[in-house]
Amino acid sequence: MTSHTASCCRLLTAEAESGVLLRLRSRVAWAICRSMLTNARLRLSLVVLLSGMFWVCLYGIFVEAFTFLDALHAEVISLLFNAFFSSLMVMLVFSAGILLYGGMYCSPESRLLMTLPAREEAILSHKFQEAMWFSSWGFILLGSPMLVAYGVVRESPWTYFALLLPFMVSFVVIPTTLGGIGCMAMVAWLPRLRLHALAVTLGIACVGGIWISWSTLSSVRVDSMSAAWFEQTFARLSITEQKLFPSWWLSSGLIEAARRTPHGGISWGGLAEALKFFALLVANGMLLQLVAGWLARHAYRLGYSQLVSEVPARRRRQIGWFDQMLMNAGFAAGRPLRLLVVKDLRLFRRDISQWSQFVIFFGLLGLYFWNVRSFNYNNVYASMIGFLNLAVVGLILSTFTTRFVFPMISLEGRRFWILGLLPLHRDQIVWSKFLFSFLGGVLPCCGLVLLSDIMLGLPRLSMVVHEICCVVLCMGLSGIAVGLGARMPDLREVSPAKISAGFGGTLSLVISSLFIMIVVIVAALPSHLFLATSAFGQGARRGFLAWAGTMPGIAASLVVVVVVGLIATFVPLTLGLRSFRRLEP
Repeated sequence: MTSHTASCCRLLTAEAESGVLLRLRSRVAWAICRSMLTNARLRLSLVVLLSGMFWVCLYGIFVEAFTFLDALHAEVISLLFNAFFSSLMVMLVFSAGILLYGGMYCSPESRLLMTLPAREEAILSHKFQEAMWFSSWGFILLGSPMLVAYGVVRESPWTYFALLLPFMVSFVVIPTTLGGIGCMAMVAWLPRLRLHALAVTLGIACVGGIWISWSTLSSVRVDSMSAAWFEQTFARLSITEQKLFPSWWLSSGLIEAARRTPHGGISWGGLAEALKFFALLVANGMLLQLVAGWLARHAYRLGYSQLVSEVPARRRRQIGWFDQMLMNAGFAAGRPLRLLVVKDLRLFRRDISQWSQFVIFFGLLGLYFWNVRSFNYNNVYASMIGFLNLAVVGLILSTFTTRFVFPMISLEGRRFWILGLLPLHRDQIVWSKFLFSFLGGVLPCCGLVLLSDIMLGLPRLSMVVHEICCVVLCMGLSGIAVGLGARMPDLREVSPAKISAGFGGTLSLVISSLFIMIVVIVAALPSHLFLATSAFGQGARRGFLAWAGTMPGIAASLVVVVVVGLIATFVPLTLGLRSFRRLEP
């Protein structure tokens, strides 16, 4: 009886634990797919359609680019691949570290797994699969059209296309594992140094280092597509050609796999070299997995216990002055509204998944806008690029408002009884969300748009038009997200990701995208015609187009933009306020 009981209570092996968690992951994934096919067909169809359109457009652009490079007979593919993959490698390290921090230390599932007799490395492997998927799907979506286009233009053999996915997956494992190793080490062995402050410092240091090096290399402005421009570009990209980087192994392996014989057959020598680089990626990925497993055994529970038992006693003294300044600013009648804004600001600061993504995305945009100055543009083309940059800023802000602002009303559901006991009107809750979103988005967005315009050398008129459009976009996107969030709340759901993935979040994203397109197109057409007329003359334009390219036409377009922005702001907010007043939680 004793031996039978002992055999029944025997712990699972490491392989069996990983198998159990893998089956759990597959069942959860299957349940999510069934739920999306049943309850979220609109969102799924939009994601597939827009992703397909995005992939096709990128494929066409890369085909034209590689055809142009082939016509120049310039061997720059290695430089381009190394620059692309090294940049994505750095982004993957940061994104994987953030995702693993949230999955291993902050999620309810991790708290449950810590109470079970499960090995730390099995928990790490379980969360690693999730982090690898969410951090690498963008890399695959961006990298696959470029690599397929390169193979098509170079008329590569079928072995090249067969090795694309294995190469990309083996490469993604390395930065994702490095992010996990860095995350566990920081949480376990830096308990006295706040993780938030450390992440901000590292992010600022990395962005500052990249900015200094990049601006130093691009300090001389030359004409695009000239010999000096190519020499400067090659010198700048040569920094990424480091043989110790996994990005160099990936680019070299793919270039070798794309080789063919003069008769169009498979180059067996190139294939053998490609397989060597593939084996190098796989070996380093497996080695890092062993290091991560060893680190999880020694540091995961230690870091988890320290993080849970940590009492942030000094945090209030460190940043309380800013909150106090916000609470005391303005009149006494608006103090409850300011208190609600401060509450949302504190929740934003404490959630690393929110502010870290905000800093990374807008930091990368700022780096890109700063380096726009490397080229000399005509004002007409510079204006077009400026409006495209404005649209990019708006689209990124719309993703943040849909992902983080739209669920804010729904997340108040569990603590709605606390807000109900306070001397507050329900309208103040909705307006506080709007002010938090608008004020939090207008400063970085307007700053980035202004930086882009300065780097492009646009005239003051274009800068004013862009800034007005940016303010209108921030106001309209905040109104859409907050208004629809109050109109269609889900007070029973605690996950903001699931709330934003529902029908309301999808509708908010679609309306936000249409709003951005309307604002940018209405403002861009008269401004472009005005600059084109100043540069090239009026030509054969008559009637409306001739009038639109004048100062009255630009003023009329701005009036239309402001009216559309007011409609996009106050119509959803009015609907949301009416619904929120009648809400019974």
